Amino acid sequence: QVQLVESGGGLVQPGGSLRLSCAASGTFFSTYRMSWYRQAPGKERELVAYIRSGGSTYYADSVKGRFTISRDNAKKMIYLQMNTLKHEDTAVYYCKAEGVDYWGKGTLVTVSS
Repeated sequence: QVQLVESGGGLVQPGGSLRLSCAASGTFFSTYRMSWYRQAPGKERELVAYIRSGGSTYYADSVKGRFTISRDNAKKMIYLQMNTLKHEDTAVYYCKAEGVDYWGKGTLVTVSS
C-alpha cells in the first residue's frame, strides 16, 4: 500500500515559480507510475503530468514547457517544478500512484497578484 503527503503549495505571483513535493510511504514505490493531478475551484480533477518507473514523462498541453516532474526513488519522493505560473494554474495539487485507490489531502497553489 502507498500513502502520499503533498507539500510546497502557497501563494505566488503570476510568472513566479513553486516546487511541489510528494512524500510516499510503502513498498514497491519505484515500480509505480506517479502522477500529479490538480483540481481548480468548480472544476473536475485533471491530470497534469506523470513519470513512469523508468523515468519517461508526460505533460498536459496546458503545462508543457513550464512544469517538470521528477522522482527520487531512493527517497520515495515525487516533485513538480512549476515555472511561469499563470492564474489558471490555481488549484489543489495531488500526487497519485497509478493503480492505487488512494488520494492524499493535496496542497493548494494560488497564483494571484
